[in-house]
Amino acid sequence: MKSPIETFTNWVKTGRDEGMEKNHKEPVKKMIELILSSNKQFSIIDAGCGNGWAVRLISSNKNCLVASGVDGSKLMIKKAKKIDKKNKYFHGDLNNWIPKKKVDVVMSMEVFYYFEDPKSLISKIYHEWLNPGGQLVIGLDFYFENPDCHNWQEQTGVSIMKLLKINDWIKLFKKVGFKEVNKYQFCQNKSWMGTLVIQGIKI
Repeated sequence: MKSPIETFTNWVKTGRDEGMEKNHKEPVKKMIELILSSNKQFSIIDAGCGNGWAVRLISSNKNCLVASGVDGSKLMIKKAKKIDKKNKYFHGDLNNWIPKKKVDVVMSMEVFYYFEDPKSLISKIYHEWLNPGGQLVIGLDFYFENPDCHNWQEQTGVSIMKLLKINDWIKLFKKVGFKEVNKYQFCQNKSWMGTLVIQGIKI
């Protein structure tokens, strides 16, 4: 089995990374609607930004003051920088990387279950990435209540994929300090239970 970083680096080499936008754009639009609902200006980091497609999408909003992305794959960041000269991109291990300046929003799509200890990452973002009043919004297609995803680890050969229940994710957010935690399931159809979105507000 390959690590998540190895897997996604290979996706860049084969052009498969471009399918991320196609497959995830609709739920990410819903996540962005949550972020924009306060109608306040904000700074944002996309954690596990890939080739930067979601950064480019949200940075076009008038209330977005600063948008940046960080990813563990050097090739993903290289491609993001090549495509997008407007926004900032950083290569780094999310568990260790710290932004120079805290932000109002951290978003992430299809990333957190690739970590052995997602609670540690959530805690780091809460304490070291987010301003008071800021929010963490993550999207997950791989979760227990979505049975269509249960064989993904076997199919993809990725070494780390944490199959957690919805309540497990909510508990992780609350344990690290988020006082207001909301959950949504966007873009459901037939047997597909939708993209699970967890939103935590740092009160």
